Amino acid sequence: MITHFSQLQLQTVSIRGVKQFYHEQLHFPVVYESDHEILLQPAEYFTLSFKEAAEPLAPAHFAFEVPYSDFNNVVDWLQRTGNVTLLKWPNGRIIDDFETGLNVYFRDGDGNLLEIIAHNYITEGILPPSGELKILYLREIGFPVDSVADFRSLLVDLFNFSLAKVYDNFTFAIGGTAHAVIASKQRKWIPIAMTALPPAMNVSFGISSLDFIEKVKTNLTAKGIPYESNEHAQLHFQFNEYSFCLGLTDFPDKAPALLNLPYSRLG
Repeated sequence: MITHFSQLQLQTVSIRGVKQFYHEQLHFPVVYESDHEILLQPAEYFTLSFKEAAEPLAPAHFAFEVPYSDFNNVVDWLQRTGNVTLLKWPNGRIIDDFETGLNVYFRDGDGNLLEIIAHNYITEGILPPSGELKILYLREIGFPVDSVADFRSLLVDLFNFSLAKVYDNFTFAIGGTAHAVIASKQRKWIPIAMTALPPAMNVSFGISSLDFIEKVKTNLTAKGIPYESNEHAQLHFQFNEYSFCLGLTDFPDKAPALLNLPYSRLG
């Protein structure tokens, strides 16, 4: 099974700008840096990578899960340091208090829409919170698409994902802690009505066993989707406008259930 997002790779127009924002302002550790690429580690089991590209960018949307008990402290730190501008909803509020949690939004120098989110049902103490933002894991990545129905069906067929909030223009496709936010290109990202454009990104999933890779290979072949595998037992492929990678990591495979995630709870 897929357990988590292990890496998100995006494009940037400035490696130096990325380092200033994510390392100097948000305090994400840098694990690799060159003139054209930087790799940061916001959480123990997740890395955020940027490659420099001399071309227009479409901003991505992604969300970090933090402990519910730490949410207010995280927001206070963001506001106190003045390192980011928290975005406002049309009625002027900054924090959204929804049925199962809380969230805030802000943007980086390339216009990517970042979200800090906390859910009141998640069991704390299972994964270690990292850094000033107390990040547990990357919970969400946005996938703007032409057909929400087609894309979510593909994720179910390939990865056996579960679905939540199934609408014509929006759906969550869920595997472990990873939530793919599938949105129509006609549906704008909240809270600032940002146009949902497909970003150039490579999304890496952590998996629980190598047997799962073989199952995905079979599913890809059945769909006529070409793939490549390498000596590190990683599987690479593309569909729609997105690139994907699957690989075995040391993420604890029981963590999604122990966290009390609705689609991973222990029976």
